[in-house]
Amino acid sequence: MQRRQFLALFAPPLGPPPPNIVLILADDLGWSDLGCYGADLHETPRLDRLARQSLRFTHALSAAPVCSPTRASLLTGKHPARLGITIWHEGAIDPPTNRPLLPAPSEPNLAHAEITLAEVLQQAGYSTALIGKWHLGVTSHYPETQGFEVNIGGTHWGAPASYFHPYRGPSSKEIRFVPGLQLGEPGEYLTDRLTTEALRTIDSFAARRKPFFLYLAHHAPHTPIAAKPELLAKYEQKLTPGLAHKNPAYAAMVESFDQSVGRVLDHLRIRALDQNTIFIVTSDNGGYLPVTNNAPLRSGKGSLYEGGLRVPLIIHWPNVTTPNSVSAEPVVSTDLFPFLCAAARVPIPPGATDGLNLLPLLRNPAARLPRENLFFHYPHYYPTTTPVSALRSRNWKLLEYFEDNHLELYNLAKDPTETTNLADQDPTRARALRDQLHKWRESVNARLPIPNPNKP
Repeated sequence: MQRRQFLALFAPPLGPPPPNIVLILADDLGWSDLGCYGADLHETPRLDRLARQSLRFTHALSAAPVCSPTRASLLTGKHPARLGITIWHEGAIDPPTNRPLLPAPSEPNLAHAEITLAEVLQQAGYSTALIGKWHLGVTSHYPETQGFEVNIGGTHWGAPASYFHPYRGPSSKEIRFVPGLQLGEPGEYLTDRLTTEALRTIDSFAARRKPFFLYLAHHAPHTPIAAKPELLAKYEQKLTPGLAHKNPAYAAMVESFDQSVGRVLDHLRIRALDQNTIFIVTSDNGGYLPVTNNAPLRSGKGSLYEGGLRVPLIIHWPNVTTPNSVSAEPVVSTDLFPFLCAAARVPIPPGATDGLNLLPLLRNPAARLPRENLFFHYPHYYPTTTPVSALRSRNWKLLEYFEDNHLELYNLAKDPTETTNLADQDPTRARALRDQLHKWRESVNARLPIPNPNKP
């Protein structure tokens, strides 16, 4: 079934009003960067309170270890390898040519043929808005072409030149800016301003008396690491020996993100919208080294070790989620698509089947989803990795590196830090998991790196 044919089938769902959806996505926020996930320096009181009122996941994973692939998978319900988007936009356009392997080709734009969550919800009568980071294509592929009627700040760039107004300046040999935020005051901070725009959008949407989908995709705490002076001073004074987190500017950026979450929650409550709103907070990949520390997890952004993939995930849905509940079930960002379609009572598009509906976990945090394996594919270079694929089968984790085809096998239950490679001790299991990984790569037509003819 073609995209246009599928969307033509839609009619607004019958019955009680479907829930509003607020999805707040942090950029490069690590698994242990929030107080409720064990951060020592960082203060996140609003997120900690939200976690006490919600379902918190301890084994949530991003579909990819970098931003654009995860964002594409979140909006389509498809694995990045199936989409052909396995690295960020700029990396797809200009891959390195001086390494032992030539990275796999990656699409720089999310194809219009893909049906996004915004398109599905819009066809079902939702108002839709993207506030903040897009990073899924050039102008002809901006949010307005993918189901978002409102786009404030979304461009093909992955990071702002500055976190302070006017949010423009030289970056990566070009001048970058954040459109839609021209009128501001000196000292105005990007995280605060995007939140203000989100609140204005909620007000506008609420006046329509229709359900809405707000995708608030913050740039924080992605580089450039820049904080509001008063918060920076606070964390500089908090630094003491022995802390896992040691970057006061990053800590201040995380607190500004926390404040944003609190402002949105407060606004929904004041507008009497909170009781019929699904509220989700998560991140696009693991924390970026060395500005943060993902301990006890190994490595960080770009890597397929747990530090590069595991992210915070908090879901609040009044009268559905149990307050102060925790799920240790492995889940992945592609699961949000089928979950939100089910919550909005709309059909899932054909082919968007790489995720599973999370609703059983919301109703019973101790439940298990009907799958054993999660797959990851990053056929590119990054400071933390060489090209690699991985499979997580419950507590077992296999990584296959493309440069030399070596395998690494970890028992995450006994070795959550991924320090003891068991591939040689348990070769039968390693081969079996490798075979499953190869079969999956074939099934999604995963693109692979190739030997560099200019390298011996």
